[in-house]
Amino acid sequence: MKTKNIIYYLSVFIVLIIVSCENNETILPKPRMYPRVTYPERSFSTFDTSICNFNFRFPNYSKIVKDSFIFEGEPIHPCWFDIEIKDLNATLHCSYYEITKKKNLSDLINDAFNIAGKHNIKANYRKETVISNKSGVKGILFDIEGPVASPVQFYLTDEKLHFFRASLYFNSKVNPDSTAHVLTFLKEDVDSLISSFQWKK
Repeated sequence: MKTKNIIYYLSVFIVLIIVSCENNETILPKPRMYPRVTYPERSFSTFDTSICNFNFRFPNYSKIVKDSFIFEGEPIHPCWFDIEIKDLNATLHCSYYEITKKKNLSDLINDAFNIAGKHNIKANYRKETVISNKSGVKGILFDIEGPVASPVQFYLTDEKLHFFRASLYFNSKVNPDSTAHVLTFLKEDVDSLISSFQWKK
């Protein structure tokens, strides 16, 4: 009886080994999937308010929100605002400064470079592009690659009276793989803002 049991279990064991050897497929983990993004249709409006010394074109699927939560409830200048793009979970933070002896152009430009430089620890690469649009607006565009909080920043100036700075942020943990296509889409809006930007006379 014992011999029959041993033969039975041995036969089952051999069959299992043969079956397992026939399946040579390597089981690989499934690639990470990201939610599908539905991009809004592009159309634009003009940002033009008496509070600010400039105007520009911005996408209709975004919303202008005045900044009111800085330095005890008041921004440094009334022309500080955000361009919220809720459909794409992003915000363009915008600030404006008058160029004065106390806050001169060199200081403002240095501040812009220092703020962009804060991302160097996580950045893989930073590209700086000189801006000069048809309205005589000048500045620098910072494209920062890698898992950084703000992948696009820029400043615009007339080099005499006005200085405008903006930074694009995603309202979630940064993952360049999942945000790459959205960032490409948003960069076109940033380019549109810059090319249409002009100072009021």
